[in-house]
Amino acid sequence: MKTLLNNYLDTFKGLSREVWWLALITLINRAGTMVIPFLSLYLKESVGFSNSDVGWVMTAFGLGSVVGSWLGGKLTDTFGYYKVMATSLFLTGILFIALQHLNTFSSLCFGIFAVMAIADMFRPAMFVALSAYSKPENKTRSVTLIRLAINLGFSAGPAIGGLIITGFSYSGLFWIDGITCLLASILLLKVLNPKSAKTLDEIKVENPKSAYTDIPFLIFLGAMVLFGIVFLQYFSTMPIYYREEYQLTELAIGILLGANGFFIFVFEMPLIKWLENSSFTKSGLMAFGGILTGLSFLILNTGHWLGLLIIGMLLMTVGEMIAFPFSNAFAMQRAKRGNQGEYMALYSIAFSIAHIFGHNAGFQMVDAFGFEWTWYIITILAAFCVLMLFWLNRYMAKRKNIKIALEQQKELKKAI
Repeated sequence: MKTLLNNYLDTFKGLSREVWWLALITLINRAGTMVIPFLSLYLKESVGFSNSDVGWVMTAFGLGSVVGSWLGGKLTDTFGYYKVMATSLFLTGILFIALQHLNTFSSLCFGIFAVMAIADMFRPAMFVALSAYSKPENKTRSVTLIRLAINLGFSAGPAIGGLIITGFSYSGLFWIDGITCLLASILLLKVLNPKSAKTLDEIKVENPKSAYTDIPFLIFLGAMVLFGIVFLQYFSTMPIYYREEYQLTELAIGILLGANGFFIFVFEMPLIKWLENSSFTKSGLMAFGGILTGLSFLILNTGHWLGLLIIGMLLMTVGEMIAFPFSNAFAMQRAKRGNQGEYMALYSIAFSIAHIFGHNAGFQMVDAFGFEWTWYIITILAAFCVLMLFWLNRYMAKRKNIKIALEQQKELKKAI
C-alpha cells in the first residue's frame, strides 16, 4: 500500500512551484463559480422566468463564453497572461456580486453574457501561463494537475452552493462567488507576480503565424467541437436517460456521475505519466480517447442491464482522461508557432461552441428519435471525431518524416 502511495505521489514530482500555485488559484476560482450549476433553478424559482426565457439566458451564457475566450486570447497576446488573469478574476468577482440585483429578462441576458465574457478571458491566459511555467517534458502532467483542480472545484462547488442556498438564500451564493473570485485575484497578484514567478519555457516567435491559417490546428479544433458535443451528453441527456429508462433515484444518479470525478482524481495523473513515457503520439491518444467515449454510448444499446451504465461511465471516464490532457498539450505545443493567446483562445472556444449546441441538440434528438437512436447518432459523431484525429495523426507523421528527410539531406550536403 505504501509503495502504491509513493508511486502515486511520484507522478506529481517535477512540477514547478508556479504550476502548483496556478492549480490552487484555479481550484478557488472553479469552486467559487458555484452559482453556475444553480443558475437555471435561480432563474425559474427566484426570478420567475419561463423555460423559454431560461433557455435564452443560457444561450447568452454560451455566447459570453465564446466572446470571453476570443477576447482573452487577443488581450493575452497584447498585454501578457498575468495582467489578463488578474483583471479577469477581479472584475468577475465584482460582476458576480452585482448580478443578484438584475431581475428583468433583458438585463439578465446582458448580465450573464458580461459575466461569462469577463470570466472566460481567464482560460486562454491561464493556458499560456501554464505553458510558460512548465518545462516542455512536464506540460501534459501540468495540464492534468489543473484538470484535477477544476474537477475538485466543480465537485465541491455545488455541494457548498447547496448549503449556502439553504442557509442564506441565493443572495448569499452570489456574494460568496464574488468574494472567492476576488480572493483568487489577490492570491494571483501575490504569488505569480512577474517579479517573483519563474518562467521555464519562454516562447518568442519572430514572425508569429495566425492560428486561422494553421490547417491541421483547425482540423483539430473541429474534432474537439465534436468531442465536446459527445462528452457533454453525460451532463445533460444522460441523467434523464438514467431516470426515465432505469428509474434511478437522484442519489443513484449522483453516485454514478460522482464516480467520474473520483476515478479522474485517483487514476488520471498516473495514467498520463505512463502514456507520456510511451511511444504513442498526442493525436493518436486523442483518437483512442474518442473511440472509448463513443463506445460508452454504443454499449448502452446492447441491452437493458444496470451494469451497462457502469461500463459506459467507465469507458467515458477513461476516454476523457486520455483525450482532454493530450488535446490541451497538443494545443499548447502548436501555439509555439504563433500567437499563443490566439491559439489557446480558439481551443477554449471549441468547447464553448460545444456547450452552445451540445445540450440543446441532445434534448432535441431525444424528443424526436428517443434515446436509442440518439445514442447511435452520438456514436456517429464520435466516429467522425476519431476519423479527423486519425487524419491529423497521419498528416503530422508525414510532416515529421519530410522534416527528417530534409535534415538528412542538409547533413549529407555538409559532409560532401
